[in-house]
Amino acid sequence: MSWYTWLEQGRDIHPSPEVLDALARTLRLDAAERATLFALARMEMPLPDGSGTAPGEGDDDGRALLVSLVDGLHPSLAYLLGPMTRILAWNRAASALFGSLDHLAPERRSLLWLLLVDPGEARYNPGREGTARSMVARFRSEYARHAGEPAYERFIAELRERSPWFADWWGEHEVNDIQRGTKTIEHPTLGTLRLHHAQTVPTGAPDLRLTVYAPADAATRTALATLATP
Repeated sequence: MSWYTWLEQGRDIHPSPEVLDALARTLRLDAAERATLFALARMEMPLPDGSGTAPGEGDDDGRALLVSLVDGLHPSLAYLLGPMTRILAWNRAASALFGSLDHLAPERRSLLWLLLVDPGEARYNPGREGTARSMVARFRSEYARHAGEPAYERFIAELRERSPWFADWWGEHEVNDIQRGTKTIEHPTLGTLRLHHAQTVPTGAPDLRLTVYAPADAATRTALATLATP
């Protein structure tokens, strides 16, 4: 226990990530306690191994609960993303406004792929280009923590080959990790929709991103309410 005590006391010691990992295993620390240990040592936690699974994710990152939450937020729009913008949950309101995922094979269900390569019915969304550009900038922020990992490098190579937009924007090195604001959507049947949106990182699940859109005015609230009936 001396190492942990010395870290809490702020002593000038510099254990390696391997030593910290071994200490975490010896003390049987859970994910939150492990993160605290690395924070005390002023050291970043080791990155995932390229499979998209972070340490502790396989145990319980609350994913099933978050998927249920996304479904339960209908008729407000919501979706849940994993590493490389994989779409883990996408509710009926999201399909109604942003397009269905039915045309995508399960392994292709990524928000970047939907926006840049195979948008399906979403190709008719006039705001798609701006949304895609912002998503590329946010993805670069994520990529900075995973550069060199085979899964990420393959994904980027595919996007560069299949999407001229991505090939151009990726070379600009724009970074943005903010996802909140107000969006106006001109929907063919629901009319003009104004939506507040925000993206959050669920507690204990650093590789997941939960995005929720809520009505910004009474007209939008009324329009979305019509989606409540199947």
